Amino acid sequence: MNTPGVQFWFEFGSTYSYLAAARIEAAAAEAGVPVAWEPFLLGPIFAEQGWEDSPFNVYPAKGRYMWRDMERLCSGQGIPFAKPSRFPRSGVAAARVACLAKAASEPWLARFTRAVFRANLAEDREIGDAAEIRAILGSLGLAGASSSGRAPPITGNACESRPAGRSSLASSAPRVSWSATSSSGATTAWRTPWRGRPADARGSRRSGSGG
Repeated sequence: MNTPGVQFWFEFGSTYSYLAAARIEAAAAEAGVPVAWEPFLLGPIFAEQGWEDSPFNVYPAKGRYMWRDMERLCSGQGIPFAKPSRFPRSGVAAARVACLAKAASEPWLARFTRAVFRANLAEDREIGDAAEIRAILGSLGLAGASSSGRAPPITGNACESRPAGRSSLASSAPRVSWSATSSSGATTAWRTPWRGRPADARGSRRSGSGG
């Protein structure tokens, strides 16, 4: 019998993912179910729609509503928020670390994820910069990061990026497969072609935030 759980799919550059990441563990604990943290990249999904930028930039009215919505929701939930000076920021460097943490079942994935979101959307830090990601790891006492004591690859083959057509967003994100190097040095790879909304796994619910 499968154990019920929640699969939480998130993108580090996403505003609404930030809100969900800040609240999902408390909600899951109240329901008595575990959370599986699932990093992904929105770039190739946007590219499939013909967008070369966030839809919140492509459609200014939509963007204005989103920023006001974020201010209201974060204020109501007591979640720190400051509109970033640049949007969207690349989540690729952070996603590489998160993919490694997930593949190696590292216990710090949730803490790291929340810290990256805070850096981007509360502290206006450049999370696309590998130096910032290293600083975040260091602030969490994760300079060695993996259980083997090896630092995670912020550049390299974790969540390896692939060129993907016209979009600068898409070119920084995998379109067909992701891979992550585990703490033992072995590589675990899985294929994730985008064919619309992923089918739900039996016994689990999916929660995703985009944009």
